[in-house]
Amino acid sequence: MHKRVAVIGAGPSGISAIKNLKDQGIDILAFDRNSDVGGNWIYSENESHSSVFETTHIISSKTLSQYEDFTFDDFDPNTSDYPSHDELRRYFQAYARHFDLYPHIQFETLVLNCARLENGHWLLTLEKEGKEYQEEFTHLVVCNGHHWNPRWPSYPGKFTGEFLHSHSFKKAAPFADKRVLVIGGGNSACDVAVETSRVSAFTAISWRRGYRIIPKFFFGKPSDIIGQNSNWIPTPIRTFFFDVLLKTLVGDNKLYGLRPVETKFGETHPTINDELLYKIRHGKVHPRLDIQRLDGKKVIFEDGREESYDTIIACTGYYLSHPFFDRSLIDYSSGPVPLYLKMLHPTIDNLYFVGMFQPLGCIWPGAELQAKIMAREVAGLWKRPSNTAELCQKEVENPHYKQINTPRHTITVDAHRFKKKLLAHLPSNYVQKKPLESTVPRGN
Repeated sequence: MHKRVAVIGAGPSGISAIKNLKDQGIDILAFDRNSDVGGNWIYSENESHSSVFETTHIISSKTLSQYEDFTFDDFDPNTSDYPSHDELRRYFQAYARHFDLYPHIQFETLVLNCARLENGHWLLTLEKEGKEYQEEFTHLVVCNGHHWNPRWPSYPGKFTGEFLHSHSFKKAAPFADKRVLVIGGGNSACDVAVETSRVSAFTAISWRRGYRIIPKFFFGKPSDIIGQNSNWIPTPIRTFFFDVLLKTLVGDNKLYGLRPVETKFGETHPTINDELLYKIRHGKVHPRLDIQRLDGKKVIFEDGREESYDTIIACTGYYLSHPFFDRSLIDYSSGPVPLYLKMLHPTIDNLYFVGMFQPLGCIWPGAELQAKIMAREVAGLWKRPSNTAELCQKEVENPHYKQINTPRHTITVDAHRFKKKLLAHLPSNYVQKKPLESTVPRGN
């Protein structure tokens, strides 16, 4: 049977899926709403699909954030330790050019619906330039990302000032001379608080729980490199070691007026930030407790403090969202995500999710390995276990970290353990740096 594969998305995970399918000589056509590859890393000053803003840098170091098939040294040896959004965009586009992926991608195209036919194939309803049309494929690979559909918080009362999600935050300038309250303690929240504090009249940050703030460098090395070098230590001992190291070098949260950390290392996502604690101790960012209620422009916090703000910026995460599926077929917006290797559906064997996991580390190296396994199965070079459904449930019940029960923590993996697990399904010569010619024409 002629195999024809559709890939949804040409971001960092999507281009890896396209590349590895191309390596196997598979007929492939990808669809992306943008006009170029890069997904979330195509920055725009206007509100768009992208959640990056003017000063965004990656929070994992380049060494642990690269494709093995095309490293940052292959791209530009002078790439910074923590690349900016523009460096990353250029890296992904260079990857696509190097492996000649552009002929396999249809840009400015929306995937409206993916329906499974009686023969098991996928019928995609697409829209380009205002016109709808349909195409049939034997396999479907979903790489639409999970940082584009904002999750909003809810509080009693009503706020009459400006209330926006971090997805809409693009640069600090519009908040000059305003009183700004940032909600959240994750990476986006801390970055937004730091950036607005440079121009605002007053910036505060509200936490409902304590977060670990981890510097980007320890002993002159990127902090994730320190983590990788200790990966051989059992997880409970390793996490205890990191807590001791963090308290020794950074100090306890109470020294900064922040909520204390009440979870074990790994139970929540750590926050990587070098500037928040500096800004707090220099009086530029002001820690606040959780919001109790809203009243006009006034915010009442759980300790009774009342303050007025012009703007609230909610940095409260995103939904796992697949609007092109009927929700009775696929809905991972809440609850567990039972996918083997975070990519294989328990019963639908021609559906793959590449890059739909949240590592304590960077997504792209793991997504690259997922893409290789996926492409090998489509090509008939690898076969999934017969008890895939059982393994899906086992992954849900035995996560790498026992995290708190929130929507943000349904797809967490330890980057190093996850990569090791994926590598067990690949041959030793899995790296393919040389561009290969397509054996089938685009979209035929």
